[in-house]
Amino acid sequence: MESNDSQVRRYVVSKGVDQFFLDFYSGFKFLLLFFKELFRPPFEFREIVHQCYEVGNKSLPLITLTGFITGLVFTKQSRPSLSEFGAASWLPSLVAIAILRALAPLVTALISAGKVGSNIGAELGSMRVTEQIDAMEVSAINPFKYLIVTRVVATTITLPILMMYTAFVAMMGSFLDVNHNELTSLVTFFEKAFEKITFLDIFSSLIKATVYGFTIGIVGCYKGYNASQGTVGVGRAANSSVVLSMFLIFIEEIIIVQITNWMRYS
Repeated sequence: MESNDSQVRRYVVSKGVDQFFLDFYSGFKFLLLFFKELFRPPFEFREIVHQCYEVGNKSLPLITLTGFITGLVFTKQSRPSLSEFGAASWLPSLVAIAILRALAPLVTALISAGKVGSNIGAELGSMRVTEQIDAMEVSAINPFKYLIVTRVVATTITLPILMMYTAFVAMMGSFLDVNHNELTSLVTFFEKAFEKITFLDIFSSLIKATVYGFTIGIVGCYKGYNASQGTVGVGRAANSSVVLSMFLIFIEEIIIVQITNWMRYS
């Protein structure tokens, strides 16, 4: 006969697997409902603009600081390696490729997941547990369209803009270091930086940022909209929004990089 410990372990594993598939099904239904409501009037343009401002306003200061430091530190760390081969002149091109292809979309997404994703999860979670969403349903307002669609659209639109801003700030941080060490002018720096940048690099980064923005918005909204268990559930929704968003962002990064490389070298 099986021991009690073995039976308990089997029960826990079975319950975990069941919960995983239930959550997957619930998330899939949530996603389908979003696309259904997205194209159904009325369209909350004013609320979308307001949410775009909220997303940008909450992320901009930290993104500015992080982007500047990223460009500065990456340049400082790359210089010794290139100098060993007498290729210090390639530094602007190396930095531009690294920032535009990978660092800018990823840094922007991770910062936004921490700031925006947690805020969306906590805000909608608190509205759910205090029954404000139920009150909206009673007052003939579609809470899903007003609360969910607007926020997801806002993060999807705003993140590519923030990504380009992050890339610019990072490049300025890199320029200050290059100018200090090699006395390179601003025009010369950007001419060298964009020698190796192609349309595919910029396009793939914008696609990345758009996908990341959608992921942050939909995950934060899903976790917050389905929060329960009072204030504990609000904290859990905010925390799980950040963790799940970051996990999915890294998975999406791998997939998009593979597709981009296939397009670049095919």
